Amino acid sequence: VPSATPPCLLGSSGENRSLSRKFRSHHASPSPLSRAGVRAASYGERPQARCTATAAPRLAQMKLFLGWLSCYVLSLCLLRKMMWSGRYLRSPVTRSLYASMMSQGEAAYWKDNQEWYMCDTEKLCESLKPVFIQSFLDDGTRVFLHRSIEKSGWLSIQLYHSVMSSLFSMFMSRTSINGLLGRGSMFVFSPEQFQRLLRINPDWKSHRLLDLGAGDGEVTKIMSPHFEEIYVTEMSQTMIWQLQKKKYRVLEVDQWQKTGFQYDVISCLNLLDRCDQPATLLKEMRTVVEPTQGRVILALVLPFHPYVENGGKWETPSEVLEVKGNVWEEQVNSLTEVFQAAGFAVEAVTRLPYLCEGDMYNDYYVLDDAVFVLRPV
Repeated sequence: VPSATPPCLLGSSGENRSLSRKFRSHHASPSPLSRAGVRAASYGERPQARCTATAAPRLAQMKLFLGWLSCYVLSLCLLRKMMWSGRYLRSPVTRSLYASMMSQGEAAYWKDNQEWYMCDTEKLCESLKPVFIQSFLDDGTRVFLHRSIEKSGWLSIQLYHSVMSSLFSMFMSRTSINGLLGRGSMFVFSPEQFQRLLRINPDWKSHRLLDLGAGDGEVTKIMSPHFEEIYVTEMSQTMIWQLQKKKYRVLEVDQWQKTGFQYDVISCLNLLDRCDQPATLLKEMRTVVEPTQGRVILALVLPFHPYVENGGKWETPSEVLEVKGNVWEEQVNSLTEVFQAAGFAVEAVTRLPYLCEGDMYNDYYVLDDAVFVLRPV
């Protein structure tokens, strides 16, 4: 029978016994811990203790982040005061009961919104009294309000918008954030209100429209059916992307005055109080609007508080318009002098709400607008 001792261990008996013990000890079945170490070594893994020491700080950081995120989401949910309304009721019976209760107050709700359009004509100057147009809450405005209320209830979307806005606000303006997220659309007038202001019918057509500071183009869309060519300007790059998606011709903010042609209608909606040189802007519009039949439709938020948004910061414009008065009617009277100095006469004026889509905290936002139709003189 061959010897079980390897040839390399052959020698004296004492030496053989010692080496034999070492050999058996080396090749004995490893403990479970040893097996784990062997498997780790065979697959190129690090030892267990080492992995635990490295992963511990990462695990703590992950727990901290998840805790912060959970608290942030919970706080947003708690602040959503109007979240539980009829659009969250799933049972047909409860929905019908809710609709029955709300229908009693809906008429009063819309009646309160009629205050957005009220004007004390006795306080208007003599030149504005005959050209004031009384507006009212129409179907087009109701559609925008209902859509805004519905969107504000999309909890997951609103959470996403809130988190992203907080992150991007460190290096982007609010306008650019809205353009990037595709939210915050504005509403100035409905198609019917636009037609009443310009005294045109639904089939009226003209050649060129220039919309200065067009934003995401949603207000441009209301005016566009009446024009063959539509030009827009916008400073925010993310808003320019939105305008290009709608196939509008985007002009540089310093090139629309140098195209070599004139525009039949120029819209300047809530831009005069947000640009650096409002007086210069008025004069430039006067030079490029068609001199006989051309019109400028201009909206301005009152009370008048001008500032320029620059990378998330608010700065004072280099030109300041002299707008006097405390109430809406007094400031409208003062603006007629500003327009006359730029070469315009007021052909029509009305009071409209300047609406914006809401968020988790409000169904929509509203400011007071004075909307003018200006004729070159």
